[in-house]
Amino acid sequence: MKKTIRTLFATLSLSLICTATALAGEGTALEKTDFNLGHLNSTAHLLGFIAAEEGYFAEEGLNVTLTQFSSAAELSAGLESGKLDVAFIGSVPALSFQSQGHDLTIFGGAMTNGHGYVIKPEYVEGLDDWDISILKGKNVASVKNSVQDAELLILLRDAGIEVGEGEDQVNIVYFDSQKDAYNALQNDTIDAASAYSPYTSLAEGQGYAVVYRCSEEEALENQPCCRQVATTDGLKEYPNSYRAFERALIKAYKFSQEDQEQSVQDIKKYIDIDEEYIWTEVYGGYGASVPDPDKSGTVALKDSIVELGYIEDYDVEALYNISIYEEALNSILEEYPDDAIYQQLKEHFDQYE
Repeated sequence: MKKTIRTLFATLSLSLICTATALAGEGTALEKTDFNLGHLNSTAHLLGFIAAEEGYFAEEGLNVTLTQFSSAAELSAGLESGKLDVAFIGSVPALSFQSQGHDLTIFGGAMTNGHGYVIKPEYVEGLDDWDISILKGKNVASVKNSVQDAELLILLRDAGIEVGEGEDQVNIVYFDSQKDAYNALQNDTIDAASAYSPYTSLAEGQGYAVVYRCSEEEALENQPCCRQVATTDGLKEYPNSYRAFERALIKAYKFSQEDQEQSVQDIKKYIDIDEEYIWTEVYGGYGASVPDPDKSGTVALKDSIVELGYIEDYDVEALYNISIYEEALNSILEEYPDDAIYQQLKEHFDQYE
């Protein structure tokens, strides 16, 4: 019954919004209403799930279809082919694609932290504590052009550990997707693997040990991960529609903070794993799903991976749009000026943009 009421409310809201935008005149009407959103098999992309399930997209006059993809490369191709309007893409691949000349613009956030590495339990037996050096002499499954890979390289560099096949080195074996890297743990030749949410919790549930979570590493504190990405031309052509999309995600963030139980149920419809794992990944303090574009953090990450030689340097300013989020948030604050959660988002934006 609750779902039926929510669906009816969303339908009525869609009708009212469409009527209002039609009457509002040029400059406020949505340029397009059908949106396709691409996401990964990750609980971290909950803003899109909640916005769909709780009717926030419909409230904003949008008909959004969500589709799961396996990798950042697939998401990028979906944007450039016109099959997707928005994609949640990891910060490192998004920056890498931009540096390679892809005309893709970051305009919002989806996740901060929430990833790390796991290792087979036999390597930590009898140990009360361990650090990145436990990976020495091990074969580690990772995903090239991913934030997990870049973070591992940063930690290894800081610890003075080289990448290679020696006993005092770490041998990184690359796979096309996080799912493939995680599944490689079943092979005798792989000792450890990268993991983003919910794979870290799934691994723990299957008896693997966590080498580290990025949220617990000082060098990786508040690391921006998945970003909202669209084509640069799309953002220019449909600004009102993208602002409406952003308003829906901002509302979804508020809902995720105020109704955790329903949020977990909404997430489970897209990421069908045990609720215990969803609770751990979303509300366990290891990561956060926030719509803020966090430009300063992402630019700092760009500088770090340029220094690593991971990507070539480039002018990120032309491919970073913070006005969509700022205008969406300000419009919501005009409606709810005293809302504490929206005020917190505003404070964060003012501090980090």
